[in-house]
Amino acid sequence: MLATSDNTTSARWQQVARALLRALALAGLALVLLVLLLTLTGQRTGDALRALVNGAGGSWYAMTSVTLVRAIPLALAGLSVSLAFRAGILNIGVEGQLLAGAAAATFAALAAPTLGAAAVPLILMVGALAGAFWAGIAALLRRKFGVLEVISTIMLNYVALHTVGYLVRGPLQEPTRVYPQSFTIDARAQLPVLIPGTRLHWGLVIALVLAFALWWWLRDRAAGFRLRAVGLNARAAFSAGRIDVDRTTMGAFLVSGAIAGVAGATELTGVTYSLYENFSPGYGYTAIAVALLARLHPLSVLVTALLFGALEAGASAMQRDAGVPSVLVQVVEALLILLVLSNEWWQTRHRRLGEAGT
Repeated sequence: MLATSDNTTSARWQQVARALLRALALAGLALVLLVLLLTLTGQRTGDALRALVNGAGGSWYAMTSVTLVRAIPLALAGLSVSLAFRAGILNIGVEGQLLAGAAAATFAALAAPTLGAAAVPLILMVGALAGAFWAGIAALLRRKFGVLEVISTIMLNYVALHTVGYLVRGPLQEPTRVYPQSFTIDARAQLPVLIPGTRLHWGLVIALVLAFALWWWLRDRAAGFRLRAVGLNARAAFSAGRIDVDRTTMGAFLVSGAIAGVAGATELTGVTYSLYENFSPGYGYTAIAVALLARLHPLSVLVTALLFGALEAGASAMQRDAGVPSVLVQVVEALLILLVLSNEWWQTRHRRLGEAGT
């Protein structure tokens, strides 16, 4: 019995090690692609790379206050995408669910002075409920009317975007009515700083706890097994495993939306302190890439989110200090996704051909 437990623990740590090695390989590949692009476009490669590295992690402040801060919403949104995709749900609406969570959290945060010490947890809970509600609309449309979630979630993204625009130009607009943004939330409604002297907030701890909890739940709980079974083959899960597919997918959709809502609430209470137009620079869409590069593994999502956070932080510094367009980093991210997905397709095809040959 003890040997079995030791083997299980060893296998889990091997998974963590593989996730780290995969992230290092992706970082190396990203660097090679960036060097090629810089060379092909005639940029000053040395200056650009120096600015990229310095901007992403060249100092304690750059690492904690820029890279990690940018990685937090990507990690939370990536976990949301990962959970949904593992259940076979193509939730493309994480962006809208994040915005819904941020908008609802703003209403709660403006009431923070009356909430006392429980303000921040309640605000995060409100954000989670709003994200789950927004995802629940698409889940209900899928279950009752057979509407593809790819279509409904994309449309709901635009509804959420324009709803936020209405709120910050209407009921929530700041007192002077000059800027399309809400009031600044009270200090009692803000996430505490994790490391004094930096901008890094407790959202990092939330992301870490959620990632490890999701990893444990998917591996060790019966509900996690049912979700993975439905994602692999819903018909087989129903016929052979007697799994309630509708209930499992509905639950996965709601939890996925709740995590996205937490991402929005965390960004509001930890970084922006107010709601405004273009609140999210596309975190929900980038999170799809984060999740896919992580192969939908919760712990790997943390690492790929850190990689994307570093790339985006470095891209801003590269444009500012070396005059190199930051869009080159976006091209690298896109190429990275295409290469990884192509490799996955090739390996799957090769394996199937091998099985057919035998």
